[in-house]
This record gives sequence, structure tokens and C-alpha cells, in this order.
Amino acid sequence: MKRNYLVFFVLSALLLSGVPVIAQQVTMSKEEMMELTSDWKGERYPDGRPKVPENLLERAKNISIEEAWGVLRNKGYHNQFEGGWKMIHDNQPFAGRALTAQYMPSRPDVDEDIKKQGEQDGRIGGTNSWPIDALQMGDVYVADGFGKVIDGTLIGDNLGNSIYAKSGNGVIFDGSLRDLEGLEKIEGFNAYVRDWDPSYIQGMMLTGINTPIRIGRATVMPGDVVLAKREGVIFIPAHLAEEVITNAEFIALRDQFGHQMLREGKYTPGQIDTRWTDEIKQSFLSWLDANPDKLPMSRAELDAYMKDRTW
Repeated sequence: MKRNYLVFFVLSALLLSGVPVIAQQVTMSKEEMMELTSDWKGERYPDGRPKVPENLLERAKNISIEEAWGVLRNKGYHNQFEGGWKMIHDNQPFAGRALTAQYMPSRPDVDEDIKKQGEQDGRIGGTNSWPIDALQMGDVYVADGFGKVIDGTLIGDNLGNSIYAKSGNGVIFDGSLRDLEGLEKIEGFNAYVRDWDPSYIQGMMLTGINTPIRIGRATVMPGDVVLAKREGVIFIPAHLAEEVITNAEFIALRDQFGHQMLREGKYTPGQIDTRWTDEIKQSFLSWLDANPDKLPMSRAELDAYMKDRTW
């Protein structure tokens, strides 16, 4: 763990143990953010959070979770997926940049300190509205609500409307939400959560905005590319987003070609499911020429990708 961020966690631990320290900060500094996401070399928000380009977010919606998962596993990222929860609209995938929030069970002394610091920082309203205030267009609000369902409803339809107005996107909650019928009416909005419940949020306190969090069995960093589909949600590190998405798109193109060749009886399953011969590769290139509408990227980008790999 890097030194500055270790200090950040030590301060948090001291607060939770009752040792008096300066008021609790719920966000990292820009320098801490950049240090923890140093593999990202692209554009950033003013607070240092990685800003993956919009075109990659749009392309991400069309890749399969299995293909993205496979690339990440091959690179040693084994804890980026969580599944088995509930989605408002099962057939409406969404993708965006993670804006993270961490909640913990309430503890009066810590909660009071956080709220005092929030007042000093000019924050308005309940703490569960603070992450929403920080949302940018294209973000996905990702919150660790420690799996709480009853009294763990982080938003209802009022906050849902605010989230969509600010981000044009949805939410991932390791917790619950309320007002499902109202949320369903927000066109374009979606959510992936533990469950629904009519209760109000109680017994929870906000302890972090744009800090590393846990979502089920996944570790999530601010700025990760979030891809949510019916089967689950995957969190792609920002610095790997382009590689993962392009690789997944290439695999999908190979599969489309292979399926068509099998239906037409041109090649056998054994030929398609092993390393391709030069003849099949040439047939694939001809198929790409004849089907430019199937390409999710430019042909030049695809050619550059294929040149640098064995396929």
C-alpha cells in the first residue's frame, strides 16, 4: 500500500477507535488519487479521478461480461465481478465511470465528526446526497452499503431523478433502494442492487467518497469502467479499459464469423475452435471487408490490434 494512502487509512482507524484526531475527511486528495491510479495515463477530472473517454464507455455496453472477465483474469485481476443481485431493467445494460462511496454502520462520534467536516466544506443535505452532488455526466454511482437491505435504502425516486440528471446513468449498490415504481419511470435510469425495500435509510453513515471500496467479491477503484448487465456487474480498471474492450470486441467478431462459417458448413468445429490456419484467417479478413457494419471500432484500429497479436 502506498505511503500517503496508508496515512489516510490510519486516520480513519484512529477515528473508529475513539482517538481524537482532526476532522474526518471523506475524500482523498488529488495527489492521493493520482498515486493510487498511477497506471492510468489519460485525462483526469480536477480531483484526479481517471476519465475514460466516452466512446469507450459506449463500446463497453456491447461487450459480454465473460469476454471482459477472461481478459482481466489473464492479467491477474481475479476480483472484479459480482453477480446474483437484482436489476430494475434486466435487458438495459449500462456502463460508465465509477464514482464510489463507502457506508458503514452508524457510530455517533464518527458520524458527528464527518457531518461537521461536511458543513465546513460547504456540503448540503443528508450525507447520502453528498456523493450525488459529486456526479459527472457518464458516471455510475457505486456504493458499498455493506449489504444492508432493511433500512439500507440509499435512494428513492427523488434522488434517483437527481442521479440521472447529473450522470445520465444508473447506480450499483451493495444495499437496497426504495420507490421501485417511481424509479422505473425514469427513462434511461437503471440500477443493480441487493434488493428493494420500502424502509428509509437508518443506522448508516458515509465514510468515503471516491475511495477504494468493496462490492460483494469485487474491489472497485474510482474511475473504473463499470459494466452492468442482467448476469452481473464487472469493474474494469481504467488503465486496462481500452485493451479489455478491444479484446472483447475482437473475440465477438471472431465468434460471429465462426458461427456463420459453421452454419454454412464451410469449416468444422475442430477447425474453428483451434488456432486458425492461414486460410481461415484470410477468410476472416474477407468477411470483415464484406461486413464493415459489424465493426465496433475503425478498421484501422482493428488492423493495428490484429497485427500485434497471434490469432
